[in-house]
Amino acid sequence: MTARCPACGASFADGARFCTRDGTRLVAGTTRVQSEARVLAGIGGDGAAGLPAHATLAGQTLDGRYLIERKLGEGGMSVVYLATEMASGERRAIKVLSPALSRDTNAMARLRREADLAGRLRHPNVCHIESLGHTADGLVYVVMPYVEGEVLSDRTYRMGQLPLAEVAALIEEIAAGLDAAHACKIVHRDLKPENIMVTTAADGRPHAIVMDFGLAKERRAGAELEKLTATGIVLGTPEFMSPEQLRGKPLDARSDVYALALMTVEMLTGALPFPGTSQQELMLARLRSDPTPIRKLRPELSLPAAVERVLLKALARSPDHRYASAPDFAAALAAASRPAAFGNTAQVLKKWFG
Repeated sequence: MTARCPACGASFADGARFCTRDGTRLVAGTTRVQSEARVLAGIGGDGAAGLPAHATLAGQTLDGRYLIERKLGEGGMSVVYLATEMASGERRAIKVLSPALSRDTNAMARLRREADLAGRLRHPNVCHIESLGHTADGLVYVVMPYVEGEVLSDRTYRMGQLPLAEVAALIEEIAAGLDAAHACKIVHRDLKPENIMVTTAADGRPHAIVMDFGLAKERRAGAELEKLTATGIVLGTPEFMSPEQLRGKPLDARSDVYALALMTVEMLTGALPFPGTSQQELMLARLRSDPTPIRKLRPELSLPAAVERVLLKALARSPDHRYASAPDFAAALAAASRPAAFGNTAQVLKKWFG
């Protein structure tokens, strides 16, 4: 089993414990791409590819509307800045795209579609695109709310695994954000811990925000839109793809439920329930094998059998055998996580396994 660095994405041979680049504790699995949540948090990043002089916009005014304060991070084809909207005084995260991406007709069509969909995704548990802009000198930029917090993957790796009560609460919030998207006929398609930001609510509790709907796709799409987003099949993160996404089949809310369940297992155990030493092996395991029960992954944690039953249902290979919605899964997990449920599992969970 290879190990990966959650901060920079580098891979290491089995037996390594810490990243030689930045000292981050390694976790089992394959390398993941830099996520939008990590970039917006100003964490990691090896530099954006092919960016011109606009990579130094700090201190300047963008499009006469936004005062650029500092760079938050860099992705493969963009630079993200912290900015203040001059008219309102509110802080924003602004993603400035590279010229190469700005000239890509298909990429810009996807971005315009995402910006159009964003108006329907305004929810406390979703970070949405507020606007898409163009400057007179040709820069293309995306304006988003500024979210300050900790990437969920970092939180999990820092703690090793999260307490069951905290996991259930975070899943409930993530599910609420996903449900808002699903109500708009939008599937996230690339749900993973790196695309969840954990902030602190007014009452001091962790608050989850779903980021990066860049691969989001309307379930009712015409032929042109299907063609436009077909690359989403390979752009998603293989570790968290549902079996139907790996096969290139039509997706719906239950595909995001599957990814959410995989995230839940990783939060609870620090590992994924499918073995493999490469992305190909991990994908084949999900297509052909049942997930490893969480109590076998980490028997010392003594997680309730009810929680395991909920997760195994959410990870069913067939979407028809999973929970129909993200809130259904979150509610079942919450019920299985409550101490009162431990002694009367069948009665508490009867509605979820009818």
